Amino acid sequence: MRLLSFRSGDHESFGVVADGGVIDAGVHLPGRVGTLKAAIAGDRFGAVAELAAGAEHDYALDEIEFLPTIPDPGKIVCIGINYGNRNEEYRDGSAAPRYPSVFMRTPDSIVGHEQAIQRPPESEQLDYEGEVVLVIGKRGRRIAAESAWDHIAGLTLMNEGSVRDWLRHGKFNVTQGKNFSRSGSLGPWLVTADKFHAPDALHLTTRVNGELRQDDTTANLKFPFSYLIAYLSTFMTLNPGDLIATGTPAGAGARFDPPRYLRAGDIVEVNVPEIGTLRNRVEDELVDPGR
Repeated sequence: MRLLSFRSGDHESFGVVADGGVIDAGVHLPGRVGTLKAAIAGDRFGAVAELAAGAEHDYALDEIEFLPTIPDPGKIVCIGINYGNRNEEYRDGSAAPRYPSVFMRTPDSIVGHEQAIQRPPESEQLDYEGEVVLVIGKRGRRIAAESAWDHIAGLTLMNEGSVRDWLRHGKFNVTQGKNFSRSGSLGPWLVTADKFHAPDALHLTTRVNGELRQDDTTANLKFPFSYLIAYLSTFMTLNPGDLIATGTPAGAGARFDPPRYLRAGDIVEVNVPEIGTLRNRVEDELVDPGR
């Protein structure tokens, strides 16, 4: 199934994509489960599948505003330098990492599919990073790698937008450059875990204005999905609706000579065929000089 979070007017809900439209599961599902996160936590995917098989859609896809796949995640955990050739991009002679690089994002740093991501006035170095994202489906701590897939509700996509010069403000962290408001995106929807037969061999691409910039497969992850679930759950409890962005391939704008950062009007598309395409336009953030 493809499940999404959306807004129509003042109404926010989640739904299932069927026959080119959206069935409002938040309205039709017994018990009035209002959010995708709540449906995951309540183990309601079976009921949603029954709804999708028999109900007519309530909206066309072009009638809704896409929200981030999970608008209210408890955690957004991000993994850095996780593709096989990413470490070489840094050209600093350092050895490949023994453990994942881990940092966090805030929910208000991301927008949904087809929503504008914003380039802040404090920097001209907004960059793109296409990533596959794991959506946690079942609570767990110290999860064994061989049981990891049992804790995944499904996969979605992220443009893990990064403000490069602000990444270097701190000596030991990248928090500032990863959390500018509306600098990244998440979507277009969650594809449930049962639809993936080879989850560690997904073909991920990122295009800017139609030009291919990133092109790799999750078979080249240094720390694959199962390892990430096991490693992270060693020191934190993973809860339904938590997000794990699994890293970006080589080819970000900062690695060109000269760098090719995003500008207003650019269109960024992150694609995995089994999931879909996350598309966003870049705009300059408008700042009220009186505030």
